[in-house]
Amino acid sequence: MEKEEPHTPQTGSTLRQIILGGQDGLVNVLGIVLGLAGAVSVNPAIGAGAVIVGGLAATFAESISMAAVAYTSGKAQRDYYYRELENEKREIKEVPEVEKEEIRLIYMKKGFRGRQLEGIVKKITSNEKTWIDVMMTEELGLAESKDINPLREGAVVGGAAFVGSLIPLFPFFFMSVQAAMPPSLILSALALFFAGAYKGKITLGKWWKTGIELMLIGLAAAFIGYLVGSWAGTMFG
Repeated sequence: MEKEEPHTPQTGSTLRQIILGGQDGLVNVLGIVLGLAGAVSVNPAIGAGAVIVGGLAATFAESISMAAVAYTSGKAQRDYYYRELENEKREIKEVPEVEKEEIRLIYMKKGFRGRQLEGIVKKITSNEKTWIDVMMTEELGLAESKDINPLREGAVVGGAAFVGSLIPLFPFFFMSVQAAMPPSLILSALALFFAGAYKGKITLGKWWKTGIELMLIGLAAAFIGYLVGSWAGTMFG
């Protein structure tokens, strides 16, 4: 008998956070770094160090910003879950017949009728915890919200954004600006492709299609950043 592969909501949520943070950090810093590199290439007086300084500043700012957004949004979602949970508990005590009818309507929409429907309603409403869980899951769609850990989400997204941001910046520590631009693009494109491909592999999308899509988004940002940087270097040189 084959061992089933475990699939948990928490695993899927963590993966989404890593891809979100890593992609956002990489794409934003890639655009900034190549923009600065473009400015330096047309106006060397700006100084090659500006690329590294600007890239590092963007890396830390982006990582902290992404972590803060993930923390506050996760906290808001979790707080909303518990507020709605208290509302459901109160309504079950104060207006139980109304809440029973909501359960009945939920399962009618699923195709249940007659004795079978009434048996389901009776079974669910005979246990308050089960009743509340069904209302939170089926009526409000908040099943996963109770497990949200805002600090963990902030740390995962912020850490992924930090690592992703360093990828396009890495070659500039060891090469001249002109020499570092091609490997920066290549490393970034590969990282984006593999992140997208992995995302596609574990979802319903085609892995190669999602990989190429994510890679093209990053390269488009880099191209725009380079053009703006080159223009700025010419204008303000």
